[in-house]
Amino acid sequence: MSVEIAADPPETNDTVTSPDQQAEVLATVVAAESVLTKRFGARIQLGEPEDLGGSERSIVLRVKVASSPFSLPRTLAVKRYVQPPGTTPRDSWIREAVSYQLFTALTAEDRMCPELFAHDGDSRLLVMEDLGRAPTLAGKLHGTDARAAEGALLSWARSLGRLHATTAGREADFDALLRRQSPPSAKDPLAEHGPTAVAALPALLAAEFGVETTPAAAEFAQGTVALLDNSRHRAFSPSDSCPDNNLITNRGVRFLDFEGGCVRNMMFDAAYLTVPFPSCWCAYALPPGMTDAMLAAWRAEVRVMWPDLDDDEVLLPRLLDAQVFWVWLTTWQYLTVPDIDQLGSGGAVDTPHQSEVLVARWADLAKAAKRAGATAIADHAETVAVAMRTRFGDGTLDLYPAFR
Repeated sequence: MSVEIAADPPETNDTVTSPDQQAEVLATVVAAESVLTKRFGARIQLGEPEDLGGSERSIVLRVKVASSPFSLPRTLAVKRYVQPPGTTPRDSWIREAVSYQLFTALTAEDRMCPELFAHDGDSRLLVMEDLGRAPTLAGKLHGTDARAAEGALLSWARSLGRLHATTAGREADFDALLRRQSPPSAKDPLAEHGPTAVAALPALLAAEFGVETTPAAAEFAQGTVALLDNSRHRAFSPSDSCPDNNLITNRGVRFLDFEGGCVRNMMFDAAYLTVPFPSCWCAYALPPGMTDAMLAAWRAEVRVMWPDLDDDEVLLPRLLDAQVFWVWLTTWQYLTVPDIDQLGSGGAVDTPHQSEVLVARWADLAKAAKRAGATAIADHAETVAVAMRTRFGDGTLDLYPAFR
């Protein structure tokens, strides 16, 4: 016997106004009902869809379970990738579906993301646990409470370390799940453009800024590409752990958006603590000491599985490698994307100009390399930062609003 919670057929939420949006939302709800019905073997009705944002390539909704013979939650989150019919699923859907499957197989205590209830490759759809209206890390950073923002950052850093420790040694499980789909050509999204970016950047810097890259600096940067194939310190990576992809819940931080989810060298994630947020062009600066505190919080979790990371001589050179890789990759992106506005987040909050972010990353890289004694990289990074300031102006990257 089903329990009626809302009327059927579903009505679209008032926040969805255009006919095209309403049609896409209705199609997503119908597809979710079909997938759930197939999954559980009995009709499940959904209602009252609420648009949660999504992107140009996806629709994300919160829906109420209108009727179900099963003990499902009262609300669910639904994500559908928008793609022309008849085409194969995008790599991003495959990575995300496999990532959620990996975590759903873990105990609730170790599951640091929404539980996956159903998924379907034909409709490119995921039905997941609804984590409610918890604030994001971005919301804390753009708020007015510095202490709350600091606490959220430290909680996120600890949770990232716990995520790495929990998924250590699970690469074979991830690969087995991946083989059930049509595996992407590159399991790690960074492998798609990273090597090309590192190889091509010296010529771009010379053409755009008149900066010559010394052979020693180029050799150092080329060496960072080895992180992509390094067999040590591998764990699951959300791939894009920007502040708006992390919910601060009463059960701890929960990670969202696994469109680039993969198993790889976790130093690429650890660099999010030191750069910070290297894949995000919406990132402001953090106050002095915050990066060190976040790194210590992350390290306290991962040392359980990798005791060697307690040794600065092991950790810090690898962190510098990851920082160099990210700075070179994102600079290549900046110089090769036809429409620079495409690099922005497009969100509702204020964001710095991309050029300010870029200059700050090179200046920070110069300081980090100098502390590490990597003279070639330090000198090169400082030269690039000076050249960029000459082009873009001497703007300083502001702190996140909560710390101003």
